[in-house]
Amino acid sequence: MSINVEKDVSGMALDSSDDAIRVMVVDDSAVVRGLITRILEDDPQLSVTVSAANGLLAVEGLSKNEIDVIVLDIEMPVMDGLTALPKLLEVDPEAKIVMASTLTARNADISLRALAAGATDYVSKPTSSREIMEGGGFRRELIEKVRNLGLVRRKKAPVHLKPGQPSPTRPRGKAPPSAMPSRPVVLRNPGSAKPDILAIGSSTGGPQALFAMLKVLKPDIKIPVVITQHMPAKFTSILAQHITRMTGWSCSEATDGDKLTSGHIHIAPGDYHMTVEREGTNRVVRLDQEPPENFCRPAVDPMFRSTANIFGERVLAVVLTGMGYDGAKGGQTIAEAGGTVIAQDEETSVVWGMPGAAAHAGICSAVLPLGDIAPYITRHASRGG
Repeated sequence: MSINVEKDVSGMALDSSDDAIRVMVVDDSAVVRGLITRILEDDPQLSVTVSAANGLLAVEGLSKNEIDVIVLDIEMPVMDGLTALPKLLEVDPEAKIVMASTLTARNADISLRALAAGATDYVSKPTSSREIMEGGGFRRELIEKVRNLGLVRRKKAPVHLKPGQPSPTRPRGKAPPSAMPSRPVVLRNPGSAKPDILAIGSSTGGPQALFAMLKVLKPDIKIPVVITQHMPAKFTSILAQHITRMTGWSCSEATDGDKLTSGHIHIAPGDYHMTVEREGTNRVVRLDQEPPENFCRPAVDPMFRSTANIFGERVLAVVLTGMGYDGAKGGQTIAEAGGTVIAQDEETSVVWGMPGAAAHAGICSAVLPLGDIAPYITRHASRGG
C-alpha cells in the first residue's frame, strides 16, 4: 500500500527558524481536517504540519516528522483512533494526543478508554462543518488544549487566558513564550478538624489521576466525596461507571437532591454546576445551569464555595491536574473557613494550571505527587475531632 501523508495543509511552508507548536490532525474527513487546521492556525503559536486520513497514515507520519500534539479522530476506516493510539505512543512515548469525537455515549466510553491507554485529553467535536467553524466553545477549547499541551511538551509555561483576554499574538517564526521563573509556594497549616466531606476538582489529565488516586484511597474513610471534572454531558456518566469498575468505589453521576452518603462519590454532570446544601438534617446535592465560571460548566469554584458554606472547617479539598485556574478562588473560601486544601505537584500533573494556581495562591497545606495524595487524605480523614 502506498502511504501518502499530507504536509503543510495550510499552504504555508515552515522555515527552519519557525518554532511554532507542530500539530498533526487525523480525521477521515478531508473537510473536517481542513476546518480544524484553519481553526488551529488562527493561533500564531500553532502550525499544522501533518494531516492524515486514518490511523495508519498517522503512525507513518509521526515516524517521519517531529510532532508536538496530535488531534486524533476516533472513528476512521483502515485504522481507527483507539487502535492507532498505542502505535503512536510506541513511535513517540511522550506524544501529546487529544482524542476528538462527536458527543455520543459510545464515543465517550472510547475516549475514556483512550485516556486510560495513554491519550492526554479529548475534545467533543461538533456534528457539522458549520458548527465546527461557528462553535466558539469548541474553537476556544481546541486551541487552548493544543497550545497548552504543546507548551508542556516543550517544557514551557502554560498560557492562562483571563475572561475576555485575546489569544496572544506573535509573528510566525518567533518562539513560544519561555517558561516563567519558578515562584516559591508558601504552605499554610492544615485545618485541625476531622473532615466531613472530600471535594475534588480536576480537568486535563484528571480522569487518569482520579483512577490512580481512588484505587489507593479506600471508601472506608467514611466521608462523602464530590468531584467536579471538566467534562461534557454523556462523558460524566461514563466516567462514573469507569470509576466504579476500576476502583471499588460506589460512584454515580449526581442528580439534583441526591443525599450525600459516606463512602459514595457524586460526580458533577456535564453542563451543570454541582453544589451542596443543607436540607433539614441532610446534606444534599444541587445542580444548576448558572453561567459558566472560568469558561467551565461544571466548574470547581462553585462546588468548593458551597462545601465551605455548609461544612466550614470540616472540608478537605484536592485540586488535581488541569488547565486554567478553576478551583483557586473556591479553595480560598475553604481555606478562610478553616478547611484544608491540597494540590497535585507540577511533576506528576499533565498540566500544572489548576493545581499551580491553587499552590501559588497560598491556600494549600500540601503540594504532593499524585501517589502521595491518597495516603495524605487517609491520614487527615482518620484523625480525631
